[in-house]
Amino acid sequence: MSPIAATAHDIPARTLTKAELSRFLRREVDSHFFDDSRAVPEGTAIYWLADPRDIQHVRYVGQTRAPRRRFLQHLNTARLWLPDEKPWWVQSPKLRPLYEWIRALYREDWRLPVMVVSTWVNTTAQARLAERSRILDCLAKQLPLLNIEAELLGRQMPLL
Repeated sequence: MSPIAATAHDIPARTLTKAELSRFLRREVDSHFFDDSRAVPEGTAIYWLADPRDIQHVRYVGQTRAPRRRFLQHLNTARLWLPDEKPWWVQSPKLRPLYEWIRALYREDWRLPVMVVSTWVNTTAQARLAERSRILDCLAKQLPLLNIEAELLGRQMPLL
C-alpha cells in the first residue's frame, strides 16, 4: 500500500518525502483535532497540544483564530520529513523543545500530537487572560509544559 493511501500504522518504516508527509498530515489532522469548548467557533480559540495516549497531559497551550491551520503550522514547523536531529531551523532556542517533542512523538509509531480547543473568546485581552489562566492551571497540576511563558509564570506567585 502506498504511504499516500495508507493510515499511519500501515506506512512502512521509511522517511516520507516532504510532499508525502504533507498529504499524510492533511489527511490525519482532523482525527487529531477536537473542539471541546461546546461553543460557537468564533473569535480566538484557546487550545492545548497533548500526546494522543493521554490528552489531559497538556504539553503546550496556545491561542489562534484558525485552529486547524495553526495545528498544521505546528506540524510543519517540526519538519518531520527531515532526518532525526535537533530542530536547528527554529529561530528561538526556547521554542525548540516543543518541536523536539513533536518530532519524538512522530518517531514513535508515526504519532502526532492532539490539539484540543478548550474555549473561544472574543477579544485579544480575553485571549491573553484565558491562555495565561490555562498555563497557570497546568503548572499547578505540575504538567511539563513546553511554553516559553510557562517558565516565566512558573516563577511568579499567582494573585488570588
